[in-house]
Amino acid sequence: MSPKITKYTFKLKCTFLMLLTFCIQVSAQNSAWKPASFEVINKYKTFKTTKYAHVFSGSKHNIVKLAPELEGLTGIELPLESYKNGKNAPLKLKFKEDVQILIGAFQEKNNVDYLQLSDKSNAKLILENGVTVSGLSPINVYAVSYPKGTQTINLGKGLFTVLGIVKSSQKLEPRNAALPDGKLWNPTFIVEGFSDEKPLFEIIGGENKPVVEEGMPGTEGIQGGFEGGRVVKVGDTYHMFPTERAGEKGVDYYYDRVKTKIGHWTSKDAIHWKRESTIYQASGTYAITEDDNPMNDRRAAIWSYMPVFNEKANKWYGYYLAYTVHKEIQPNHSFGRIWRCESTVEGINGIGGPYKDMGIIMEPGLDSQPWEGRQGVASFFPYKVGDKYFGFYSGAYPFNSWADYPKKSGKGWFVALAESKSLEGPWTRIKDENTPIKSMHPFFVENPIVSQLPNGMYIAIFDGGPEGWGHHLPNMIAYSLSKDGKKWGEARYLPIETKVDKWWDIMRTPLCLIPEGNDIYTIVYAAIDLKRRFHPMGMVKVKLNKEVMESRLEELKK
Repeated sequence: MSPKITKYTFKLKCTFLMLLTFCIQVSAQNSAWKPASFEVINKYKTFKTTKYAHVFSGSKHNIVKLAPELEGLTGIELPLESYKNGKNAPLKLKFKEDVQILIGAFQEKNNVDYLQLSDKSNAKLILENGVTVSGLSPINVYAVSYPKGTQTINLGKGLFTVLGIVKSSQKLEPRNAALPDGKLWNPTFIVEGFSDEKPLFEIIGGENKPVVEEGMPGTEGIQGGFEGGRVVKVGDTYHMFPTERAGEKGVDYYYDRVKTKIGHWTSKDAIHWKRESTIYQASGTYAITEDDNPMNDRRAAIWSYMPVFNEKANKWYGYYLAYTVHKEIQPNHSFGRIWRCESTVEGINGIGGPYKDMGIIMEPGLDSQPWEGRQGVASFFPYKVGDKYFGFYSGAYPFNSWADYPKKSGKGWFVALAESKSLEGPWTRIKDENTPIKSMHPFFVENPIVSQLPNGMYIAIFDGGPEGWGHHLPNMIAYSLSKDGKKWGEARYLPIETKVDKWWDIMRTPLCLIPEGNDIYTIVYAAIDLKRRFHPMGMVKVKLNKEVMESRLEELKK
């Protein structure tokens, strides 16, 4: 063999060994550590160390990100306030073998509210920035060894978390997991099934893949997929009216939100869908001026079609959003106006239309407020309460004051209520101390759809906000409850990926909460897979807990 070949072979072997070593290291990092069995002598509860795990009793703090090594271990739910106040009740654990306890210590130096591990604690740092807990500082994970038997865990005063217990023989490779600061997820939020309270809804299953996907019949010419709208059920048929982000060939995907359609789709099972017709088509014509000027095409983008049956008129009414579109200023769809239309076919089966426009019911004007922002009015949904109607309307990209109009907008997605004596209007903005409504979430609520639960309580289901595009929001479908349809409670979030395979990166808008009998409800939703341009539609089933429903109503009465 020639020297040249020998040298080449040696280099190839070295490269292979380096690659093999790297793969082994990556595999080790991505492999969960094996747990050791233990018994909690105190009355503290345990939790499975996974995403959304509730780590402290008496709090809303949840794990939002964690190193894969910790996945599936068993942690211990410690009381937040007493530990922060230095009144830690002794934690007593019983082990059948020698173990290593994985302690999560917050990076809060010289803060007496948090555990400060000393050199004498026998704690070995194994995962720097290893866990992200909503609303709290970055967490370093330490391993502390304990022998077989009953042990009192006394590491000092201050808050910490027990993330799991592994065998003493478990090899722990130290590394920096580089997970983000939990304070980015602030305010903290309640995830159904992962808090001290019982969940109102249990996720019972659904489709593990999109129900309307790119390439399916009816999706031709819809480059960007779907966004919000509404699904209703008439008899045994589901009717879906999504925003279709048609876009244009050769134009960047960001502008798919400009040339939009409102489609009408039907299904017998909320899984297999057929496109029936186009209800509305936007012009896609860009604005001439930067402000809200009648020179601009105010129907350049059409969104969020909400069909509502008017029993008195025996017709379907449609409420939808029409935008002005500017090519350079973000958000490029702005100065929304809400239109009302009516089906020309009477009766409940006239839902497919055709529809005729009856005029604008809400728009930017002298009655607007700065929080409605450059994008407002950005959605509308009417619902009946007693002998009157309320309507959720929204705004986004708020102005700090009117001096910032028309371009200097901030961040925030808000809702408020309008009221009317009829579905036809006129609609009047309600302006009081609760405007905009921040009790649901202080700065992100999008596209709420309202219905009533069996006990008469009102429920709004809505887009709970993305984790993406620089935002650190729950990235889940949300709901809020009200006993009177006007005052709304704090949002709860539905972790549907706990029962459905997660095919999305960013969860967006629910289009319905349809009762199916036996306390089962159907939710059809729009979501985003960031690896592609097309945004599909999904479906999930949830089950209502009536006992929890009644207890929530009693809480709202207080």
